[in-house]
Amino acid sequence: MTDQAPIDIALGDGNPLMLAALSDFIDRDKDFSLVATAATAEGFLAAVTRVPVQVGLIEWTLPAMGGERLLDTLRLRPSPPRMIVYGAPEEPEILRRAMAAGAAGFSPRHQSPEQLLVMARAVAKGQMMFPFLDVRELTRDPAGALTARERILLAALARGLDNKSLARELDISVNTVKFHLRNLYEKLNLSSRAQAIAFYYSSGAHRDENGR
Repeated sequence: MTDQAPIDIALGDGNPLMLAALSDFIDRDKDFSLVATAATAEGFLAAVTRVPVQVGLIEWTLPAMGGERLLDTLRLRPSPPRMIVYGAPEEPEILRRAMAAGAAGFSPRHQSPEQLLVMARAVAKGQMMFPFLDVRELTRDPAGALTARERILLAALARGLDNKSLARELDISVNTVKFHLRNLYEKLNLSSRAQAIAFYYSSGAHRDENGR
């Protein structure tokens, strides 16, 4: 990058070997100035709050709060770095979550360190760098993957019914209720009844059910 100042960059990775290897790789590239490294999301947040940078590179599972929550937190700060997530599976749901949380770039596990820095240069210029895939997969409503029975179950769940009451209402066994709940949680990326009920009301599903 002739006659231009190096790009200030910060790196976060919970694996000490990866952190050291990537730090060394970035240090050897004169286009970049590695301002901070961190082994935790909290450490990364503290570092870029103390010394702002243009670009941040983080591993998706960065401990302890994780990459997704870190992205959510950073985008609420004034002048946050443009963030690239790496090391995550190239799956539509992960890509959707990274984009929704404010990432400017995404590098799946199979890409090289050289490609990471290509992305960092582009992101520093204001570009968005995501692998090509069907945009419909990124913007789809997760509730669209539910079966009719799972939608009915979700609505009944939101009324506070326990498994036995759900079984009676749907005329199925308690074990079948548990089976449908597991599928519902997996499709919506949830882990509890409370999260399912929150999803039901926040997604507008209750308005669809009531025709409003």
